[in-house]
Amino acid sequence: MIKKEIEEELFALRDDKYKELQKKIIPTASPDTIIGVRTPELRKYAKQLLKRDDLPDFLHDLPHRYFDENQLHAFTISQIKDYGNCIDEVNRFLPYVDNWATCDQMSPKVFAKHKKELLEQIKKWMGSKETYTIRFGTGMLMQHFLDEDFDVKYPRMVAKIRSDEYYVNMMTAWYFATALAKQYDDVIPFIRDRKLDKWTHNKAIQKSVESYRISDEQKVYLKSLKIK
Repeated sequence: MIKKEIEEELFALRDDKYKELQKKIIPTASPDTIIGVRTPELRKYAKQLLKRDDLPDFLHDLPHRYFDENQLHAFTISQIKDYGNCIDEVNRFLPYVDNWATCDQMSPKVFAKHKKELLEQIKKWMGSKETYTIRFGTGMLMQHFLDEDFDVKYPRMVAKIRSDEYYVNMMTAWYFATALAKQYDDVIPFIRDRKLDKWTHNKAIQKSVESYRISDEQKVYLKSLKIK
């Protein structure tokens, strides 16, 4: 009964002070679902679970009851070494992701070795109607396609996103702030020409101005582009 065993272990690892902190910073997670297990403990436990033959019993038993189970699930998926298996598990789990922490901390290592296939998945995720599926896809585009694999068509994809969801728009702003830090010359036209909605545009500027990777000269110019 791996599910019961996991639940008992999570409660044994709980930290009540950390639980109170999580309740404040993860508002979309119901407070009574938060056990309060610290991230290093969850990552350590995830590595142990990967050795279990009955791990699929936990991964396929969705939805989970506790936020910490979702976190553990995300960390376990992130360490799966087979790309096909990893994608299957990510796609199985994404519909049940209901908060920014689980979404953003799910970052499979194997993705870095399969950029071509990953890009096609990213397009599907970003085309979803589900808040955290869109956010996850945009996050993966930001993580894997802003350096040597960058192409200006990628920020174009993100700029087309229109949503009333805070956690989608915040990720879009985060994407553009990071893109400005890494690919300023190619990305500044998206801000200069106002390709984003007003809130996301201004939030991207705010996050860029707060970044140490943006020069003082660039910050002055970005501030001048803020929409009032």
